Amino acid sequence: MLLHTPLHKYHVEHGAQMVEFAGWEMPIRYTSIADEHKQVRTSGGLFDVSHMGRVKISGRHARRLLERLCSRKISDMQAGQCRYSLCCNEQGGVLDDVIVYRFDDDEFLVVVNGANREKMLAHFEKVRSSEDLVAKIDDQTTKTAMIAFQGPKVIPFISRFSSEIPTLKRYRFTVKNLVIAKLTVSRTGYTGEDGVEVILPASMVDMAMKLLLKDVDAKAPDALVKPCGLGARDTLRLEAGMPLYGHELGEDINALACGVDFAISLDKDEGERGIPFIGIESLKRTRDAGGPAEKLVGIVCDGRRTPRQGMPIKLDEQIIGRITSGCLSPTLDQPIAMGFVRAEFAAPGTALGVDAGRAVLEGKVVALPFYKAPKA
Repeated sequence: MLLHTPLHKYHVEHGAQMVEFAGWEMPIRYTSIADEHKQVRTSGGLFDVSHMGRVKISGRHARRLLERLCSRKISDMQAGQCRYSLCCNEQGGVLDDVIVYRFDDDEFLVVVNGANREKMLAHFEKVRSSEDLVAKIDDQTTKTAMIAFQGPKVIPFISRFSSEIPTLKRYRFTVKNLVIAKLTVSRTGYTGEDGVEVILPASMVDMAMKLLLKDVDAKAPDALVKPCGLGARDTLRLEAGMPLYGHELGEDINALACGVDFAISLDKDEGERGIPFIGIESLKRTRDAGGPAEKLVGIVCDGRRTPRQGMPIKLDEQIIGRITSGCLSPTLDQPIAMGFVRAEFAAPGTALGVDAGRAVLEGKVVALPFYKAPKA
């Protein structure tokens, strides 16, 4: 039986097309993916991301546990800060990409991908137990909801409710009171636009939605904020060059190949208090050998046909890689894709072809991201 998020009633009332995703019944779209995509790029969109796992880690060794789990440093995070990181296996493959929230010295929240929640909970517990660490691991996913407000007009919209939230820097969060409950509001997102993500108790969702969307007719053509589905979330993140687990990230994909080197601290085991993360030695060997054999690249294609995951990437009839994600970009109005190619063919401008079966889609390598939000 599929799980329902606390916003399920809202989705049904607003005419969402519901689909199965990672064991949840989720909205794929309300109107059209292209229209919802453009709504986020020009104004504001509301996404239910409650299917994402939310795991509280607390206790005397919480920080040490996260240092072992995460590819980025945790010890230098400040209270009220979020940090994007990878969790790797011993071979340097990616178990998941996560966002870590630091509430206090010994209290953290880790947001994991919905499809990986059970796997990551088991991984967290295995590491905690094997290293005899004193830390409590509490899965709060079904006790809470998570809502993303994304788009260039979202921050002015949110400022009606709080003067503090618009002053938050990127990857910072604050905790606000709503009647008898607490909301965690972070300046984060997965669309390439500015915005916030809100975590709140599941029992408070109806009240919060009424308060947040007061005087907003989400069905009106000129609504400042409209509900959007997972379809638009995927095309938005693809334009922004953001990797997705199961596509650009995976257990058999070397973390150094994924284009997120900023999230990998290969020096975090150095110094008197340095703690190595799982997989660091394997990744150091890859680095010292000259880097990964493949690299993630952006690709734009001629015509209108869209490259799809798994399609071979060719150069002069030679297979040099594979497509991981693709779409017809609503913003650029052309087919775009991400994929892995052999490192020697990763330079922007490299001409290539995508084998679509009966046709070869002509294209070229481009720098990521495909789209950057204009500076305010």
